[in-house]
Amino acid sequence: MAFTAKDVQTLRQMTGCGMMDCKKALTESNGDMDKAVEYLREKGLSAAAKKAGRIAAEGIVYAVADPAKKVGAIIEVNSETDFVAKNADFVAFVEQCAHIVMEQNPADVDALLACKAAEGMTVEELLREKILVIGENLKIRRFLRQEGDLATYIHAGGVIGVMVQFAVSDGIAGKAEFAECGKDVAMQIAAINPRYLNKEAVPADVIEEEKKILEAQIQNDEKLKNKPAQVIEKMVTGRVEKFYKENCLVDQAFVKDGNMNVAQYVEKVAKDLGGSIEIVSFTRFEKGEGIEKKVDDFAAEVASMVK
Repeated sequence: MAFTAKDVQTLRQMTGCGMMDCKKALTESNGDMDKAVEYLREKGLSAAAKKAGRIAAEGIVYAVADPAKKVGAIIEVNSETDFVAKNADFVAFVEQCAHIVMEQNPADVDALLACKAAEGMTVEELLREKILVIGENLKIRRFLRQEGDLATYIHAGGVIGVMVQFAVSDGIAGKAEFAECGKDVAMQIAAINPRYLNKEAVPADVIEEEKKILEAQIQNDEKLKNKPAQVIEKMVTGRVEKFYKENCLVDQAFVKDGNMNVAQYVEKVAKDLGGSIEIVSFTRFEKGEGIEKKVDDFAAEVASMVK
């Protein structure tokens, strides 16, 4: 498979590696981008191999829960500019959509657009009205509704939103200490961005891929590759444990107290309250993640006009 100079540039943006390293990676992988990223990780060259896509879309993420009704929602609505994301009318519309999700439980975005709002209009009609008034294209991108004992957190005015579902014993959900615990866990998720809840949630193929990459990195290290097999195996096991601590929420060091992990913090709060608290699931939306936004080359545009 052939590759172009543009492919080399794309790989550089994805990984932060030098041009010659990217060119060699694409040569070794016959132009396959995924294999090229893996090659650079194995060589220990990739500065940001986990980078999945450039975040460029604007808008806000909003999360809300009703403790009395035991229901919550998290939603992302996109706009063209960050200026609109600070518009009070736009923010109110996003909040209204979240409450409609909680109350009417639509199956997907199309179903949400068909839901009736308090004004007697559908959400789609309200959205069109906002587009005309605000003067920008607006889009409801995604949402999730959950039931149970929930905690939510919104970071930086809607850049990141988090919703966490808990299973708690009787009498705990209404206590202020539980509410604080829930917010702490949600803030942890916003700040550290765990990929999984716990070790059991990590797919086997992900661990196998990590082991493969770690083994390749060891083989590419002159100081390590001649170590006995059992020593290398122990090193790989140690690094996999490190992967869990970095990527699994309950195993991560608690940001407010590095002497305990998140699971230990939740257990401590539960013990103090005389009951049990378990993190069941979490959802984290980051504004515009994975969306490519067109970047205008002003210099090229002027040059083409001159021609």
